[in-house]
Amino acid sequence: MGSVWLEKRKRQMQVHQEAAATVLHARDAMRKTPPNNASNACCFCWCCCCSCSCLTVRSDEETIPRGFEQRTDLAVCDDSPKPTLEDARSWSMSFERLMKSAAGRGCFRQFLRTEFSEENMMFWLACEELKKETNKTVVEEKVRQVYEDFISILSPKEVSLDSRVREVINRNMLEPTSHTFEDAQKQIYTLMQRDSYPRFMNSSTYTDLLKDLEEPKTES
Repeated sequence: MGSVWLEKRKRQMQVHQEAAATVLHARDAMRKTPPNNASNACCFCWCCCCSCSCLTVRSDEETIPRGFEQRTDLAVCDDSPKPTLEDARSWSMSFERLMKSAAGRGCFRQFLRTEFSEENMMFWLACEELKKETNKTVVEEKVRQVYEDFISILSPKEVSLDSRVREVINRNMLEPTSHTFEDAQKQIYTLMQRDSYPRFMNSSTYTDLLKDLEEPKTES
């Protein structure tokens, strides 16, 4: 069984390498294409070097392209544990403090949902759970699931990773461990810290939460 699985992974890596070559050809073709036809260009974008999503399988709920329109119909942190005012204020001190707080992660995740990038937090949390697992069989199954959910180009929850990290993942998949996605997790953490966290701090999601926590409770 081990040799069969290994051969399967080698074939998958070969597909990825061929896909990379296809991307380069597609990019060259796009440079030669007149601007009015550029929107019709298509590529096999496994390395996330362009915005093409031609192979992404989308559900009925994902008809709006990511980043095209912000959702505003979500209540403030309704799905998260209720933080204290002190806890919520501490999130502005550092991204690390936010991520160490269960309520902070919950509120931040809801904010990411409004920006159609919730998969970043979902992937990070999945990696945290994976690192806690010690059973080899369970680890291999979880690694496969995380790959299918967040790394595969066919997943609607695919996270944005550069080609170097994807190559590392492909090598690690030959011998899966609880740290298979460590480099990818760090890259997504940095992406959230530099990109989404500052916007969350300036968002109505966060400011409204602080106002709600600061308001004195009226006795009935």
